Amino acid sequence: MSVKRKIFLIIFLFLIATGIFFLIKNQSSSKYIFNEGKIHGTYYHAIYMHPQGIDLQEKIEERMKKIDMSLSTFEPQSVISRINRNDDSVLTDDDFETVFKTAQKISEITYGAFDITVAPLVNAWGFGFDSHDRILQPNLDTIMPFIGYQKIRLENHKLIKDYPKIMLDASAIAKGYSTDIAANVLEENGCKNYLVEIGGEIVCKGKNTKGEKWKIGIDKPIDDETNTLNEIQTVISITDKAMATSGNYRQFYIKDGKKYSHTIDPRTGYPVNKNILSATVIAPNCITADALATAFMVLGVDSSLMICRTLPEVDCYLIYNDQKGSNKVIYSEGFENYFSK
Repeated sequence: MSVKRKIFLIIFLFLIATGIFFLIKNQSSSKYIFNEGKIHGTYYHAIYMHPQGIDLQEKIEERMKKIDMSLSTFEPQSVISRINRNDDSVLTDDDFETVFKTAQKISEITYGAFDITVAPLVNAWGFGFDSHDRILQPNLDTIMPFIGYQKIRLENHKLIKDYPKIMLDASAIAKGYSTDIAANVLEENGCKNYLVEIGGEIVCKGKNTKGEKWKIGIDKPIDDETNTLNEIQTVISITDKAMATSGNYRQFYIKDGKKYSHTIDPRTGYPVNKNILSATVIAPNCITADALATAFMVLGVDSSLMICRTLPEVDCYLIYNDQKGSNKVIYSEGFENYFSK
């Protein structure tokens, strides 16, 4: 079913592109404004109440397009693309620097499981912006010397690399950041009740159209390259929070009978091969939730829970395969507060 075709006809909106669902009750309420569109290579949705009933879609899209020109590797003239080409004249902007500093912080917290220098590996395994035929085994010995968040730094609005062959990929954090910024646009224009979603990353505040917390569904992991099979694992109720989910059940390929996940472990150079199927993170902001969800897919269940317990206001919900191949769930203690009653 096309979300774009059905968006005003259904109460239950499902976002098959990322395996995240969110429930918006009575979204046709005249007090709420609903926007949708395409940005960052995916779809976005926003529902909000404006004090004067003003539609803010143009302002939201203008701001998100600016982020694209900073952080999208698919925009040839973006800041990050020019950095990847070693353009000495490029200066980093506020968007790039905010994402860069947060990425470096998450890299340290997760012991390198999250790393924006992963671009050469993502490309080599056939999942990145430099598309080519997927190969069975890239030569990691020629790539790994150029991977590592410790090999890059900011100096006077310039990105300094230890090696010219280092390339950056912010895709695992940029959508979360953009979701935060879209929410900021709503805040700056007086909106107190809203939900913003970009490619499955979510920020919500206040109440939904029924005066309740926002209902969000977490997808049940089902291997499906066609993005047509959908079941809900559980429904949660949140407000004044951000949420992101990462999983390996949508983006993968099978070659010579072996499954290759789109999530790459930057520490080893290989696609992750753990029993974790999806990681959902709730945090105060979406840039953090987005990056941690990716890192938790790399780290696996035990390490993810350990790190989550050290982070204030961060909770996680992990779905994994047990030794018998059955799907199991484990979550941080604080996540219990979000289950929909």
